Amino acid sequence: MSLLKIRDMSLLNTPPNNRHPIETVVGEYDPYQIAEAIRHEVARGGQVFFLHNRIETLNETRIRLEHLVPEVLIDTAHGQMPGEKLEEVMHRFFHGAFHVLVSTTIIENGIDMANVNTIIIDRADMYGVSQLYQLRGRVGRSDRVAYAYLFYPDAKDITELAMKRLEAISDFTELGSGFKIAMKDLEIRGAGNLLGKDQSGEVYAVGYDLYVRLLDEAIRNLENEKYEPEPEPLLELEYTGFIPDFYVDSPQEKMELYKKIAGVREKEELDRLKHEVTDRFGPIPAEISSLLALAEIRILCRELSALSLREKSGMVRVELGKLANINIDRVVQVLKRSKGLIKLDPKNPNVLVLTTGNLGLSEKSAFIREKLAALV
Repeated sequence: MSLLKIRDMSLLNTPPNNRHPIETVVGEYDPYQIAEAIRHEVARGGQVFFLHNRIETLNETRIRLEHLVPEVLIDTAHGQMPGEKLEEVMHRFFHGAFHVLVSTTIIENGIDMANVNTIIIDRADMYGVSQLYQLRGRVGRSDRVAYAYLFYPDAKDITELAMKRLEAISDFTELGSGFKIAMKDLEIRGAGNLLGKDQSGEVYAVGYDLYVRLLDEAIRNLENEKYEPEPEPLLELEYTGFIPDFYVDSPQEKMELYKKIAGVREKEELDRLKHEVTDRFGPIPAEISSLLALAEIRILCRELSALSLREKSGMVRVELGKLANINIDRVVQVLKRSKGLIKLDPKNPNVLVLTTGNLGLSEKSAFIREKLAALV
């Protein structure tokens, strides 16, 4: 729903200071590797979460681990324990009374223990992507490198979907990768019926882009009963702009910037965007200035209720709508001052013709913006 602009979404991409990506290992259940992981963490003074989400076999798992690493102290915790008993176990674990906590997914939320920097998840194939991401986030909450071990019983026994979930977790280990994992989860599970026929009608009959625009208009109409959709002007100019790699090298940030420029609808919003771009990436190069100029021309066309702005052979034709937001006296003044560079089309009185001739890119852009602004 956020991708369709129905809901707002913000991303937190900057991790706290001194945090490290969590080293993630995915593989078949290996008692030797489990023992090594526990010993490694205990040797550096840390503690371990061992996740086994079956209360019936929780004690069996504890006994099995005690045989694997007899020198390590182990205890258990689960949601069906009496409140006082559970609190007492967690209190002891927090203060370092034992090394390994064998528990169910009760640790999934609200646990922040800086000294626990290894988590071992048994039957990781049984969890969803978001839950695995949440569980992995229980470790690595200090300046130490943390480890997450995701084990499944046998590759032959798990489904292709489960393997895709485990691959998603192992692929995205860098800090701030939550949004990427959410997108991968959306790809694996699907988007439900939000774009399906029952909920959204025949999306493919109008195309996705037009569908999103119609949906946006419908939302605005529900929010404001007097809302009237603005005509979207058609721009056909013989120049364009782009975001060069030397200015923004991240494809994700580049697409985000393109989207912001395309979505600008007011001059104040465009000014804020220019300030943001300069602040984040430095002085704006000519290629992006062209993009921003196109955005400004589109804003002016909307304010004039212009239907289209087309350039061909040194001439720019601005077609105004029947209910154009334009002052006739102002048009007459602009025509007089233009020294013949702006004229009305005698065959189409709702069309203004601007003569740009052989002006360069930046000069032509400034000329068009200046003349349109004079009409607003």
